[in-house]
Amino acid sequence: MKKKKKVTKVVVSVIILGALVFGGVISYTFYQLSKVKTVKISGANSDLGISAAAAAKDASSGITNIALFGVDRRDKDEPGRSDSIMILSIDTKHKKIKMSSIMRDTYVKIKGHGQTKITHAYAYGGSQLAIRTINENFNLDIKDYVTVDFFDLEKLINAIGGVKVNVAQDEVTLINSYMNETAGIEKKAVTKLENPGTQNLNGLQAVAYSRIRYTTGGDFKRTERQRTVLTAMLTKIESLGDTQFPSVVSKLLPLTETSISSINILKLGTKVITTKSTTVVQERFPVDGYCWGKTIDKVWYLVCDMNTTIDQIHKFIYDDIKPVPTTPQI
Repeated sequence: MKKKKKVTKVVVSVIILGALVFGGVISYTFYQLSKVKTVKISGANSDLGISAAAAAKDASSGITNIALFGVDRRDKDEPGRSDSIMILSIDTKHKKIKMSSIMRDTYVKIKGHGQTKITHAYAYGGSQLAIRTINENFNLDIKDYVTVDFFDLEKLINAIGGVKVNVAQDEVTLINSYMNETAGIEKKAVTKLENPGTQNLNGLQAVAYSRIRYTTGGDFKRTERQRTVLTAMLTKIESLGDTQFPSVVSKLLPLTETSISSINILKLGTKVITTKSTTVVQERFPVDGYCWGKTIDKVWYLVCDMNTTIDQIHKFIYDDIKPVPTTPQI
C-alpha cells in the first residue's frame, strides 16, 4: 500500500493531475477532480495535426503523450505565449515518465501564420493550435494538454511549501529583478535572495528562477531550470506525509487547466500505477550540434535540423534512446 501511495504522488507532481486515484471514495475523488478547469478541444486527428503514421505508432506503443505549457500572460483573458513547452510521455513499455522540453524560439511552421517561433502558437490560437504545431512539426500524436501560467505556478509552489534549488551566483541578481516585475503586477512584497547556494525557494523566487535566460547558456539553460523546478516539485510532493497529501492536492488542482476529463484522469492514473511507471527522465530538443541561431528579417530564431530532431524525439519517447549531442552541452 505504501508503494502505491508513492506512485500516486509521482503522477500528481508531474502533471498536477490524477490525485486521489486511491482516495477511497469515488464521489470524493470526482469532487476533487471537478476543481480542475477543464477545456474542451477538438479530438479529431485532422484538427490536431496528427498524421496517420503518428496515430498508428500511438496505437501500438503503450505510450501516452501530453503537452505541458507554462504560459507567460499578465491577464487571465489573454492566451499568452507558451514560454515553457514540454511533452510529458507516460511510457508503460519502459516503465518511465519522460519530460521533453522544446526550445521556445525553435523555428517551425504554424498553420495560418507561416514560419515563426513555436512559442507564438499558443498566443495565436490557444492550446489547440499549440498542440497542432507540435504534432505537425515533430510528427507526434498529442491530444491533450495541461497549462499553468506563471502566477498560478507561484501559488502551486507556495502550496507545497517551496522547492529546494541550487542557485548560482550569477542567478541571484536576476531572480531578484524578475521578482520585482511580478510583485509590481501583483502588488505584493518581495523576499529577496541574499546569497547563492542550495536553498528553499518560495513560489515567487522559483518562478523568477525558471524565467532566467540572460546567463551563460541563454534559453538552453532556462529550459533546464524549468525542468529543475518541476523535478523539485515532484520530489517535494512525493515527500509529503499521507495526512498532508490530500489537503495539498486540493489546493493544487484549481490552479491547472487541462483538456483531460475526470474519467480519463482516473484511467491515466490507474494506468501509471498498475504498470509502475515511476522513473522520471528528461531531455531537451533540439539537441546541441543539430541547431543554430539565425536572424531572419531582424528576428533571432533557433533553426534546427528538423529531420534529425524528429528522429531523436521519437527515439527518446518511443524507443527509450537518449540523443547524443555533437557539441558540448550548453
